[in-house]
Amino acid sequence: MTTKADFTEQEWEVVLEGPTSAGMVVITAQRGGTLRETLSMAKAYAQARQLHGQSELLDAIVAAKPKVDHARSGSLDELKEHYLGDLRDAVALLDGKATPQELEEYKRFVVNLADQVAHAHRESGRSEDPVSDTERAAIATIEQALG
Repeated sequence: MTTKADFTEQEWEVVLEGPTSAGMVVITAQRGGTLRETLSMAKAYAQARQLHGQSELLDAIVAAKPKVDHARSGSLDELKEHYLGDLRDAVALLDGKATPQELEEYKRFVVNLADQVAHAHRESGRSEDPVSDTERAAIATIEQALG
């Protein structure tokens, strides 16, 4: 089993930034609902903590305070690419240190978090489905970055 001790401090920061970077990709995909969507990230962490014991690595990730990379960029596209880069870096680190099962659990957690963020705010004109097309595209981009 992989634990926090298997990573340097800097590597661990990268691993912790991955999930919140995915959340930020969804948040910046569509205007409006930022507060609800941000709070939904905290909910995703709380729900994952309830599954405690299934993965020591994921337990350590969700037990830590979520880390948000407060990147500064000239445009939303640059910001999105920065956050996707954070996510790719985290997956690359985990691919080299974690078991395949732990890596899949991490990816599943990230996608679930992104999905919760997308569902947190009903976009205008979408009564039956709160997720906008741009948020769906953001989640698809996240899934691509995860590999």
